Amino acid sequence: MISYLIRLMLCGLVTFLIPNYLKGIAVDSITTAVIVAFVMSILNTFVRPILSIISIPITILSLGLFYFVISVILVYLCAYLVNGFSVTGFIAPLLFSFVLSVVNSVAGWFQK
Repeated sequence: MISYLIRLMLCGLVTFLIPNYLKGIAVDSITTAVIVAFVMSILNTFVRPILSIISIPITILSLGLFYFVISVILVYLCAYLVNGFSVTGFIAPLLFSFVLSVVNSVAGWFQK
């Protein structure tokens, strides 16, 4: 449980810092950033597998590139659910989800 909280806080911090470097992402406060990190973890745990199963045919036809679209959809869904977090465009949420997954992976390496 403590390792999850550390990952959550680290991802929240990165979520708070990302809008300084990406134009299409906006986060109001550090509290909103932690909430975004929490909601993204919930969406990645429960919604991503459902979307992946539903989209198997188009994912096969696109040679796996549709997973990027699923990542962007999840970021937009998170922006819809969390007040104070807004997203525009396609590249910005794609890079946002990529950076969050890298940070989460690196945090996981250090917690083992």
